[in-house]
Amino acid sequence: MPLQWAIVFFAWGGAVALAAVPRLRTATLVNVGVSAVSFLLAVALALQPFAQHGWTRTDALNTPFILVSAFVGLTTSVFSAATLDQEGFDHWRIRAYHAAYQVFMGAQTLALLADNLGVMWVAIEIATLATVSMVAVHRTPAAFEAAWKFFILCGVGIALALFGTIVLYLAAQPLLHEETGLSWAALMGVAARCDPNTLNLAFAFLLLGYGTKAGLVPLHSWLPDAHAEGPVPISAVLSGLLLNAAMLAVLRAKSIVGANPDAIAPGPFLIALGLASVLLASVSLWRRRDARRFFGWSSIEHMGIVAFAFGLGGAAANLAGLLHLVGHSVIKSAVFFGVGRAAQAKGSQKIADISGLVATHPALGWGLAFAIAGIAGMPPFLLFASEFRLLTAAAAEAPWLALALVAGMVMALAALITVLQALCFGPPTSDAAGALDGWREAAAAAPLWLHLAVATLLGLAMPGALAAMLAEAARIIG
Repeated sequence: MPLQWAIVFFAWGGAVALAAVPRLRTATLVNVGVSAVSFLLAVALALQPFAQHGWTRTDALNTPFILVSAFVGLTTSVFSAATLDQEGFDHWRIRAYHAAYQVFMGAQTLALLADNLGVMWVAIEIATLATVSMVAVHRTPAAFEAAWKFFILCGVGIALALFGTIVLYLAAQPLLHEETGLSWAALMGVAARCDPNTLNLAFAFLLLGYGTKAGLVPLHSWLPDAHAEGPVPISAVLSGLLLNAAMLAVLRAKSIVGANPDAIAPGPFLIALGLASVLLASVSLWRRRDARRFFGWSSIEHMGIVAFAFGLGGAAANLAGLLHLVGHSVIKSAVFFGVGRAAQAKGSQKIADISGLVATHPALGWGLAFAIAGIAGMPPFLLFASEFRLLTAAAAEAPWLALALVAGMVMALAALITVLQALCFGPPTSDAAGALDGWREAAAAAPLWLHLAVATLLGLAMPGALAAMLAEAARIIG
């Protein structure tokens, strides 16, 4: 079995096994073990030469995100093992949660690996259904409402993406055999000869459809609710992983349409949705009182920045967008580890109730403070480098658009600093629950600090092989 499929089916095999494990301690350890092996398989895959095996392929565009996905999946499973007893699950929910987690991880990996755009669509839909089930697992009215909103809005999005995929197939059908009609590599080879009007229609539906999954305006409202109502660990994989797969699908479509000289340039549409997302999120951040919902809106802002970068295009802006996707995955997961653990300790997700963490929980408080600074784009973290590159490119190519982007980013920065002050350095509040055991408290804090270390390393001294891979990926996007 090719290694690409081994990663996917190993996670799904783990899901089947976890569905039969009713005890929390055993299930969390098995979940960590499956995630650890999946990470090792992803590293082994990254060390192999790029290749295509049937419906899957590895290239410079998806390999970095396969590594990021496996890394975040592993650290989230460790955090989950340390804190999941705080969720109050019975044995049925323990089974459902862990099985859905590995179904999601397998589908997420398949979506990133897929060369066939139909397989990519199916994988993203499976990942969506798995996350919907995890959001609803608490079975409270608020959780059901968030899950239904997630399901309905993303269902609309996935339907639009399906229609766009069919139209894209029709555009290339006269030039390709049936068995290769949805291969991204094959489509790239004939894109210049496809009917440009059909390509334009396909991209419009694909952008709106997968843009919904990526959290872009206008079908974005599912994202903050899903972050706020699902189990604490799920917020990390929602913002850190699912949004990446959807954005990668948009980039695959953009590269196909961009290869046709007579098609409408896809860049302005990405810029419009990205800028609208940044501006709306930067205003909405000031009205949020729930910490997890607040950082859900922050994810909308960051995906808007990414869409703006890819819409601007060119080597510099594309590289900035890729760096931002990687940095956002690593740092936003760290933020949700910190916020989630703080909410468990204080018994509330309200910003006003989570205050003075540096005084009451120093390791957690300082870790969360650094993570929020990182997501705000402060040095030395990776997002500082990506935003600096993007603003430099935007100022040179589209200065008026750069001013609008800077306005939104500054407004969001001010909101983030305000919340950082409130959560970490405000008046201390009392804990509503007892502290975790010593090893579990350390296990809950370890992923947060590990993510900060990785984000710092990537911001200051990115490994040369990864930098070269991202530069090649920027060229692929076009």
